Amino acid sequence: MRGSERASLELIGLLLHSLEVVFSANTGFSMSIYDVTSRSIYLRWSKFSGASSYRVTATAVNTVGHSLLAHFSDVTLKSTLTSLIPNTVYAIQAEAIDKNGIILAETQTMQSTAPDIPVIDQAYSKLSNSITVEWRAVPGATSYLLSAQDGDSCIETVVTKSPGTVMGLEPATCYRITIRSVNAGGKSRPSPSRKTTTVLSAPILSVSSPSYDSIAVSWKAVYMAVGFSVSLMRSDGLGRMLKQNTTNTSFIFSNLDPGTLYTIKAYAWNANGLPGDDFTYNQRTIPCAPGNISTEEDERGNLLVSWSRVNFGHYYVVFVKSDDGLEVYCNTSHTQCHFQSDCGFTYFISVFAYNKAGQSPLGDVFNYTTAPCCPSNFRAVLVSSDTVEVSWSPVRGAEMYETKAASWRGTVLCNDTATACTLSALRCNTRYNVTVYSFSEARGSNTSCASKYVATAPCSPEIKNISKEALSVISVHWQSNNEEATYIVTARGETGLWHCTSSGNSCTLINLPCGSAFSVSVIARSPAGQSLPSYSVPLETAPCCPNDLTLTQVTQSVTNISWSIGMGAQTYATTLESPKGQAKCRTLKNYCLLGCITCGTNYTVSLKAISETGLTSYCTYQGYSSSACCPSGVKLYRLGSNGIRVYWRASEETISYITDLCGSKGNFTCTPSSGVSYCDITEIPCGDVYTVVVSPATDKRLKLTFCPKKIYSVTCSGSSVGMVIYRGKSSAEHV
Repeated sequence: MRGSERASLELIGLLLHSLEVVFSANTGFSMSIYDVTSRSIYLRWSKFSGASSYRVTATAVNTVGHSLLAHFSDVTLKSTLTSLIPNTVYAIQAEAIDKNGIILAETQTMQSTAPDIPVIDQAYSKLSNSITVEWRAVPGATSYLLSAQDGDSCIETVVTKSPGTVMGLEPATCYRITIRSVNAGGKSRPSPSRKTTTVLSAPILSVSSPSYDSIAVSWKAVYMAVGFSVSLMRSDGLGRMLKQNTTNTSFIFSNLDPGTLYTIKAYAWNANGLPGDDFTYNQRTIPCAPGNISTEEDERGNLLVSWSRVNFGHYYVVFVKSDDGLEVYCNTSHTQCHFQSDCGFTYFISVFAYNKAGQSPLGDVFNYTTAPCCPSNFRAVLVSSDTVEVSWSPVRGAEMYETKAASWRGTVLCNDTATACTLSALRCNTRYNVTVYSFSEARGSNTSCASKYVATAPCSPEIKNISKEALSVISVHWQSNNEEATYIVTARGETGLWHCTSSGNSCTLINLPCGSAFSVSVIARSPAGQSLPSYSVPLETAPCCPNDLTLTQVTQSVTNISWSIGMGAQTYATTLESPKGQAKCRTLKNYCLLGCITCGTNYTVSLKAISETGLTSYCTYQGYSSSACCPSGVKLYRLGSNGIRVYWRASEETISYITDLCGSKGNFTCTPSSGVSYCDITEIPCGDVYTVVVSPATDKRLKLTFCPKKIYSVTCSGSSVGMVIYRGKSSAEHV
């Protein structure tokens, strides 16, 4: 574009812009452009009150006869002007028109279309992270936007002319390449795409000189690579180049000149044989290993390593590896290095010389052992008032330990390879200064170990007296021989422990259980620890009364009495007492038979529980009533044709009796009213032998089993009861 044309366009633009500002300011009707391409302009306008339609006109500036006119309804507020000329300035006017065709408001603006769409001539990759694109220049384009797309990933770059390069790409990756032309009006649509693959990345070399005449090269596998080429030649250009093609990832060049700088270059190629990026590395081949290495601790915790200077050595690296595997190093141009050292370690030291050629071979490896560590975290446990067990964690480098306990009265020593030591024959209630020293054959004893004070436990008290204040209350008295100590009395028995505490010389144990034996002891306790217990004193409480006592009448004059075991009781004495007499029993068992019991009599029941040592507990229980007496003179009489009458003499008139007849043809029972001394049984089968028992009825209508049993034969007279014959007493009545 000529200068006069550019000036004319700028003037027109300024005039139109000023008109737009005036119209917009006066009417409130405005228009804006939100996108531009080579052949399209996208615009929108504001709604104007009263307008029934809108008219948009686009006229090319400095281009004769190219104009666009479009009409829109009142509901349309945006439009796209198409079929425009690329890289052309258009004067655009929007008019708001009422239903009568009258222009209510108008606004204008100037807008250039974007340049035409460029066409890619070729796209290629020379480096693994870039693709270069070539195209023909587009008129009016001030710059170009290159895009490389791989799936969802897109990388763009702006260039001013062809060729242009997109950077930051991935190696061995296929990209879709497009280009857009850009000017002040906007940017064109993307060009037709071109697929291009980046070349392989370069193998990253790891190079070393393992000896004075060799260089070892290795690299990691390269994505999409099928082979590698690695070459070597002297950096000064002398000699010939050595080249090796391989599918491996390592190679060693040998028969090289010592102390010489070599240039190594490597690249990979893909399945099509196209080479990728190359990687260049300079490596020099042997200084000699340093000698006269010495090691010392110039101060504790600081290790000094020194050596003699090496010809052609530019600097030195010292590696110090401890026996736990941790390694540190020092890089210096001097002939000595300082290292931090810890106690109880063995350090292995190696020194290498370096120059531009690389690292020297490994020389002699030296070791140095530091003094063993101090067991500063030891603890003391009071085994007794005169014995302290000192224990600690094992420390590095220690082969033996010495434990020392010092007081104003003397010193106690203990040597052992174990991590514990028992200091005995100490004085109770005494303060000692305890130190644990470590020792090794390589460095001897570490005398810088810290000490700590340990106080022994109080001395053991001595029980002087135990007194019984009440049935379950015991007072214990002892001799107090410690200052600022608390005393704890413990009564230990099978049923548990009972305690009392005092800061004086006595205390009282309460609620001790009956029938128990105890061992009573006293200990003293202070902040330093606990004393050994005093000698134990035995203590016994009176036996317990049995919880349960049962009386069962065996015969009219004999009663069986039984009871539960009373804790602590060995012997029992039971007594049944009434105005009519007394029955006693003394036994080692928990039951006995009491004879000479009077039937129908109320008794008081008591029991004495006596321990092995004679301690006695007096126990009382609920009263006992013996059963009523059995009747006498029991006889059977015939009663009519089918009945029997049982007759007896009652022991008391107010007693009720129960009559039982048991035979092979049936059992019969009758209970007459109180005070009646006979009982009739009708419809009894004849021709059978019957056992007859008459016994007093108990409160629960139970039958007594100890009353005498008599046997009668009942004969038949035809179908009726015949003679009733007494056959004697049953032997089952004897107990």
